[in-house]
Amino acid sequence: MRQETALAILKTGQNVFLTGSAGTGKTYVLNQYIKYLKDRGIGVAVTASTGIAATHMNGQTIHSWCGMGVKNSIHQVNLPKLAETKYIKKNIEKASVLIIDEISMLHKNQLEMVDEILMYIRGTVEPFGGLQVVLSGDFFQLPPVTKNEETNREKFAFMAKSWVQAQFQVCYLTEQYRQTENELTTLLNEIRAGEVSESSISLLDEAVYNRFKQDPTKLYTHNFDVDRLNQRELESLAGEEEVFVARSKGNDGLIEMLKKSVLAPENLCLKENAKVMFVRNKHDQGYMNGTMGIVTGFSDETGTPVVQLNDGKEIITEEEVWSVEDESGKTLASYIQIPLRLAWAITVHKSQGMTLDEAEIDLNKTFEAGQGYVALSRLKSFNGLRLLGYNEVALEVDGLAMKADKRFQELSDEAESRIDQTDVARRHLQFLKRVGGLSDPKEIERYARRQEAKTQKLSTQEQTRRYFEDGLSLKQIAKERGLTTGTIISHLVSLKTDGVELDYDRLKPSLKGADELTEAVEALKKRGKEEDFLENGLVKSKVLYDYLNGKYSYEKINLFKLFQ
Repeated sequence: MRQETALAILKTGQNVFLTGSAGTGKTYVLNQYIKYLKDRGIGVAVTASTGIAATHMNGQTIHSWCGMGVKNSIHQVNLPKLAETKYIKKNIEKASVLIIDEISMLHKNQLEMVDEILMYIRGTVEPFGGLQVVLSGDFFQLPPVTKNEETNREKFAFMAKSWVQAQFQVCYLTEQYRQTENELTTLLNEIRAGEVSESSISLLDEAVYNRFKQDPTKLYTHNFDVDRLNQRELESLAGEEEVFVARSKGNDGLIEMLKKSVLAPENLCLKENAKVMFVRNKHDQGYMNGTMGIVTGFSDETGTPVVQLNDGKEIITEEEVWSVEDESGKTLASYIQIPLRLAWAITVHKSQGMTLDEAEIDLNKTFEAGQGYVALSRLKSFNGLRLLGYNEVALEVDGLAMKADKRFQELSDEAESRIDQTDVARRHLQFLKRVGGLSDPKEIERYARRQEAKTQKLSTQEQTRRYFEDGLSLKQIAKERGLTTGTIISHLVSLKTDGVELDYDRLKPSLKGADELTEAVEALKKRGKEEDFLENGLVKSKVLYDYLNGKYSYEKINLFKLFQ
């Protein structure tokens, strides 16, 4: 299925399982859909099964979002207490769409727990509390990590009852964006099918002889090998060590999640000539997650590392912000650091989501089916691979995952064959209406202006002005800003006093008693109460309020003042 088709199905509001081999653009489609939802004012919860995956999307783990933590089951007696936790209740009630990325690493029992929690807090027996749920991932990637000896049949999320009940539409992406059609693509497809050919085996065996202009990043299956090599190589370099300490702010629990998940370490220790890897996508700056380089020095102006990429381009690095946001885009926690890590070596596990031009991979100690597939799929072609060795497990994938994948492809083909473009467009509008999303282009544009006003450091009156210019009523502005209508009116009075021209007249139809008020003003003038008037003729509210002996509210009098 093409990315455009998958996006069209997502917009209908159906529950969707978005899958496909590595490099087909699953994360790209998710980000496109997230933007679509946010642009239309729809609450979307962006989560993932692991912290690393969550930080790629400025989200949080599904475990923290719904409050289930690291447990594998939840008892009914615990649900009321969970529902009383303010931030969890707010998360679940304000969302209309829930996204869970890297679903292959979420345990079946935990998907069941998410379903139970959502149904209880939202007060409905609809699957997942009636939210649109979008799962994304590839079950040929690494499975959930558990302490118990469980089979993948007992772990995989697609074996959960809630998966069946939610009736997920499968969107199986097939266009390859990481690898072009080449021999490595053929090998990866063969691994997925469980039938690796002799010609692919020969290419793997020959890959040990590949040589590169610069020493490539090494991928190991165990943390011990990675940490030992990186530390040894850094200590062997001459020169003084520069340390960059990360900064963070926000919710303590979410900050800890970011610290554990972001690949840029809390204390980044570098020297000149250190081998580094960018751990953030920044296409406009010329790098992406996995781009390699060498530290050539430190900028005199910024003090940050200067990195020469393998293609010769030099980049003066800047701090990046990883954040966790709620469904409205508000930042709950942030982690600020230079987007680099030492890159003489990295684990296969942490390489998920990266694209590497070149790598030296050691699969001799592969201990789990799927590790070899993850490692090899980071590369674009055999030309970028030096394979030091592999064992029997390295080319294996789970048998159940293989069987399920074939079924997913069939279901995706069926979904694609049923698409009616006219019907899809109608269903898009139906979904927007159901979740209270914006559909009129002008409304979407005005909403974007208001969101921009929230993020900019504008005065409170200026924020009110933008809402008013967008045609919102007093009550709507007050609700959007979390203020009273009286406060909003006082902002408009201040703006008029400052000479700001707005369409104040559109508020006149709601005025009653204006003639009586005018008479009261004239009476005050005749009594010589000139000191009670501002220079532009606006009546001071307290004097008028006292004169009218409480007949009109402070809010109403403020509104009258706009028309004196």
